[in-house]
Amino acid sequence: MSKTLLATLTIIGATMGAGMLGIPYVIAKSGFTLGLILMIFIALVILLINLYIGEIALRTKGTHQLTGYAEKYLGQKGRILMTLSVFFGVYAALVAYLVAEGESLSYLIFNTAQYQVYLGILFWLILSVIGWFGLKALEEGEEVGVTFILITIISIVVISWNKINPANLSQININQVFTPFGVVLFAFLGFSAIPEVIRMLKQQKTGLKKSLIAANLITLIIYIIFTIVVVGTKGTSTPPIATLALGKPFIFLGMITMLTAYLVHTNALIDTLRFDFKKSRKEAWLIVVLVPLALFLILSFLKIAAFTKIIGFGGAISGGLAAILILFMVKKAKAQGEEKPAYSIPYSEILTWILIILFVLGALREIINLI
Repeated sequence: MSKTLLATLTIIGATMGAGMLGIPYVIAKSGFTLGLILMIFIALVILLINLYIGEIALRTKGTHQLTGYAEKYLGQKGRILMTLSVFFGVYAALVAYLVAEGESLSYLIFNTAQYQVYLGILFWLILSVIGWFGLKALEEGEEVGVTFILITIISIVVISWNKINPANLSQININQVFTPFGVVLFAFLGFSAIPEVIRMLKQQKTGLKKSLIAANLITLIIYIIFTIVVVGTKGTSTPPIATLALGKPFIFLGMITMLTAYLVHTNALIDTLRFDFKKSRKEAWLIVVLVPLALFLILSFLKIAAFTKIIGFGGAISGGLAAILILFMVKKAKAQGEEKPAYSIPYSEILTWILIILFVLGALREIINLI
């Protein structure tokens, strides 16, 4: 397999996960048309941010994660804010995966959610062991995982397409137009995987731009198709974890997407602690795997492990903050970078501030909604 294709699959694997399972639910709230417009808009914005991250990395000497780039171009305050964003976002994602995976496994095996906590712990244990093997395990698992996702989703579309009711896709609820924001933003976040991809590409970094665009486009198409099938068949009765309403093939699809995304996020956070915080590999691994388990158990014990609230809040806060920092970083990198990048994306001051305002408003909405 070419490094460029592997890079594309890695980005897709890091992006597609629990967020995909929540998209149909929130889009069913706003109505498919409004939700689709918002989804395409967010996809384009995240593509721009991803391309900026790639350019920042290509302009900078040395091996860094997002926190390292933030410190270099925004100083210590930038490092602290990016650290908060990265850790908050990844931990929110990992906890969401444990919640959704536990419930999915419970329904898949026992047709009930009664055993979701125990099976979430089992999922955590298996993936934590795999995560110990790092980049090698990531490279070996990504091709199989993402390929399986694509094959499975095509099969499910073929099976379910004739069950779609067009009336379910024609509803519009203008009062809920921004309801999908946090969940959809979360579903497109794969920022932390891009430095990992650059490490994979090594001397073939000219393929980075192509990988980022292809991964974003493929992810968007899969999300749209998935949403059409789920909302088209279930309408306003779509559950927060969409796969639970569509039978065991869909449940299994959700398990695979979460598995690949969990691996990529775990590996990226381990490397953040190793390269940017100088932790040993064992220390980094323990920090990364134990915190999500503790949060998962606490939320489950308190019975507040609400799937869509976790990913919506995590996406808006972590994704919004990281995106704002990246928009500031790329301006500095264009002026201060040491290397000539394989590509350069135009920068607009006006567009930057428009996006910043949108991210801030989106985060405020999620905070108010959570309260």
